[in-house]
Amino acid sequence: MKILFLNGPNLNLLGTREPEVYGRTTLADIEAQVRQRAKEIKAEVDFRQSNQEGELVTWIQEAKGNFDAIVINAAAYTHTSVALRDAISAVGVPTVEIHLSNIHAREEFRHKSLIAPVCRGQICGFGAKSYLLGLEAAVDVNLQK
Repeated sequence: MKILFLNGPNLNLLGTREPEVYGRTTLADIEAQVRQRAKEIKAEVDFRQSNQEGELVTWIQEAKGNFDAIVINAAAYTHTSVALRDAISAVGVPTVEIHLSNIHAREEFRHKSLIAPVCRGQICGFGAKSYLLGLEAAVDVNLQK
């Protein structure tokens, strides 16, 4: 099973960016945790991060036929990107939306996810563990096919 992990803008700053909201764990630390768990459950993961919306769209499009699932933390693009929404919908690859913080308990503009309606589900508010839960959900989605 191959799972594509996509990370949106500013997630490369994890560990130093607003640690009171996002914690002190870096994206590299999270990736290492996910790779370790993936190895245990015999899944293959590809981890990517971009601050550019178009690059994320391209990766989503390229996932069709190459990955069994996508786990995406679209960060700020969650609330603004029709392009990401349309790409997820178009490719038909089961997608799990994740967030470190509970977006529903934050500023009102973060409460609405444009990608949630085209994702299998949303995991938020569990810090770095959201990524591990996303991995488990992506595996479960594929077992239910």
